[in-house]
Amino acid sequence: MPITADAREMQADLARFRRELHREPEIGLTLPRTQEKVLQALDGLGYEITLGQDTTSVTAVLRGQAPGAGTRPAVLLRADMDGLPVQEKTGVDYTSRIDGAMHACGHDLHTAMLTGAATLLAERRHRLSGDVVLMFQPGEEGFDGASHMIREGVLDAPGRRVDAAYGMHVFSALEPHGTFCTKPGVMLSSSDGLTVTVLGAGGHGSAPHSAKDPVTAAAEMVTALQVMVTRQFNMFDPVVLSVGVLQAGTKRNIIPETARIEATIRTFSEESRQKMMEAVPRLLKGIAAAHGLDVDVDYQQEYPLTITDEDETRTAEHVIEGLFGDSRLARWATPLSGSEDFSRVLAEVPGTFIGLSAVPRDADHTTTAYNHSPYATFDDGVLADGAALYAELAMSRLAALAAASAPAHAAAPALS
Repeated sequence: MPITADAREMQADLARFRRELHREPEIGLTLPRTQEKVLQALDGLGYEITLGQDTTSVTAVLRGQAPGAGTRPAVLLRADMDGLPVQEKTGVDYTSRIDGAMHACGHDLHTAMLTGAATLLAERRHRLSGDVVLMFQPGEEGFDGASHMIREGVLDAPGRRVDAAYGMHVFSALEPHGTFCTKPGVMLSSSDGLTVTVLGAGGHGSAPHSAKDPVTAAAEMVTALQVMVTRQFNMFDPVVLSVGVLQAGTKRNIIPETARIEATIRTFSEESRQKMMEAVPRLLKGIAAAHGLDVDVDYQQEYPLTITDEDETRTAEHVIEGLFGDSRLARWATPLSGSEDFSRVLAEVPGTFIGLSAVPRDADHTTTAYNHSPYATFDDGVLADGAALYAELAMSRLAALAAASAPAHAAAPALS
């Protein structure tokens, strides 16, 4: 039976599992209930399980049983498991039961799809020409869970470095339902965090001349940062800077001592990223000095660029077309300004990252709520196809890697 047909027979079970995860989201690096659910799903499938030391990660290795010569290859499949600090407002009957937490980015679907792939692969281990590593990762949403798992050895879990790595991410907008999305090269931006504290001197609002007002300087900084991006950076190598926090004061007639700014910065090249690290502190310190104030600038590098391997992306595209037809595939012309810690994996081994639209079938993908919204709704009708793709990526890539590593046979002697 084709792997897609087997996966679709699992659809109802995958949807139930996904909804169990959705009702009980957990945030950060410690996801004990989620880890328990994953371990239950893997129980009895024959995987070698390793649990994280610093996190509640799960690494599962399946040893292929197909005969072969040469070095046995290994492929990694990754799913992130954590939710977000968002109060759900979707109104679905499986809405989060945890106040202030929601699977608003679809990681519950990723986890369900990879557990489905785990079953499909276990049933086909006799055809696997190498080993498969399943990477169930906590803490993608700003906690750099991938770094924790890499440090603890997920890339070498089979006993050697994996040869290729694949991740997937669902979207609640952007593309029509069921569309798989790829892009070779830079696919997602880097992400950095900026925290600024403007240091002044408090006073009475009626006498600003006797104080050092940090609020006006902070306001100037917010607008100056936007202007700097448009005047110092190439529009064809964009920079996105968004201020999400602007805090100062306790009452309208009191000039506060400090003002606080927090911003996220996204860049699409390492050159622009490094330039921003130099330009931002220089600009902010100059504005502070012009106002006779001091400023503390904390610029933190977070996730690097997500750069996919061109050959591995092409491999994934061939698998998608083979399973679902070319009408289900969209190759993006430009990267997205979201960021991912799967970039850590792709910086270490060749691989690619695949988008999958989980927009509800009857919804307009151009107007639906996007990931991270309290209204973001993901259609679990894509679960079977995602599971099938994960499994087929591993099987086909292992077969190709094994064939490439097998010693060439000696030429047969000529007949006399």
